[in-house]
Amino acid sequence: MAKPHVLVIPYPAQGHVIPIMELAQRLVEQGIRVTFVNTDINHKLVKSNCLDKDGFGDQMQMVSIPDGLEPWEDRSDLCKLTLSILQTMPRKLEELIETINKDDQSKVTCIIADGGMGWAIQLAKKMGIKRAAFGPTSVATLASMLSIHKLIDDGIINKNGIPLTDKTIQLSETMPPIKRGTLSWACFEDSATIEAVFQVVVLVEEASKLTEWFICNSSPELEIAAFNLYPKLLPIGPLLASNRLANQTGHFWQEDSSCLAWLDEQPTGSVIYIAFGSFTIFNQTQFEELALGLELCDKPFLWVVRPGMTKTDYPNGYMERVGSNGRIVRWAPQQKVLAHPSIACFVSHCGWNSTLEGVTNGVPFLCWPYFGDQFHNETYICEIWKTGLGFKKDESGIITRGEIRSKVEQLLGDNIYKVKALDIKEKVTSCISKGGCSHKNLTSFLEWIQNNDADANDQPDSVNLNF
Repeated sequence: MAKPHVLVIPYPAQGHVIPIMELAQRLVEQGIRVTFVNTDINHKLVKSNCLDKDGFGDQMQMVSIPDGLEPWEDRSDLCKLTLSILQTMPRKLEELIETINKDDQSKVTCIIADGGMGWAIQLAKKMGIKRAAFGPTSVATLASMLSIHKLIDDGIINKNGIPLTDKTIQLSETMPPIKRGTLSWACFEDSATIEAVFQVVVLVEEASKLTEWFICNSSPELEIAAFNLYPKLLPIGPLLASNRLANQTGHFWQEDSSCLAWLDEQPTGSVIYIAFGSFTIFNQTQFEELALGLELCDKPFLWVVRPGMTKTDYPNGYMERVGSNGRIVRWAPQQKVLAHPSIACFVSHCGWNSTLEGVTNGVPFLCWPYFGDQFHNETYICEIWKTGLGFKKDESGIITRGEIRSKVEQLLGDNIYKVKALDIKEKVTSCISKGGCSHKNLTSFLEWIQNNDADANDQPDSVNLNF
């Protein structure tokens, strides 16, 4: 009998590739063969930044298919990229699977697709292959996607996803309200992009009906109300490299690990860590205010300034004034940074991966969301878990240097944020430990994949999330 062979496909964005790559590593550890499918562009980035000790070996094959755009075209144009993906990738993925399946001993037995690639779930159904969806975002964000018919019926959005009202949205009595601008597809300024991205959301909702498993990179300790609203969404997270005591993989930029030695030289609980993920962009005024705000704090800081994050430069004489008190890198080994004892707090864009990495290391947050669901994640950090503070913008929409210094002093001057952060860390750690909810679900999922006799329409046992 042929061994299990799982094809894994993420949505082509950094925040989606990393967590599903972590899941793929878990499959490999169980002796399951994996074919990991990136777009051509992202495949080159990931391969160029893989460490030799990542150890994919023969069990994981990294392959790619085109996204339909030319290499030089702008993939930050989400309208153009989304429409190209939907038009090109389903056919290319089917051709890839047909090529693989010519060898009876290596046939694809299961497809795990990012929820944002719902068309791949439809393809798996069409080809008679076992299938599972993976949610790399918060379950609260997924819940808004799975509620689109209700939002249409309630007159919140039209059938193309365009918001019709500025009213806040309450998916359930126990979940925090959602503002129009925090809907993952409705945070764009132009209707064409909203409508294009909404096509992806519709496929998420449709794919959820075709999957035996919809597994999520979260835990009920973090968002039990969202899990209760959609009990089919099963927690298996947080999936982090630290859970398996290994290096994180899937990065689009080369990590600068030299900052870890610099952290070793800093006092315990003294360093401000600043990182804004793969998408945030700063204009000249905001970039300079952030730089000067960090200087005003007069504390050691580690700042990730990603290529393309800004077109401006540091204020005159800045690097000389800051000296060894500040360390600036292009990309950091974030999970190792956040686990370092010298870290005092995390100034973050509140992307879900960064949120999970901060939470699992018991680090308090200063929230600086930039885009879509990041604002919703900020709500959980500040209002539900109470492990951080948000910044206030001035009348020009700028977070000033004075505001930055004030919030740093407030966060680090009150030990309650650290206490609550450590409490959340303990609860989440128990969830992914043996006997915990996420650990049990992941174990059951791995067993289902390894059971080649399982029918493609088998349903997982329900999991009680009420404790």
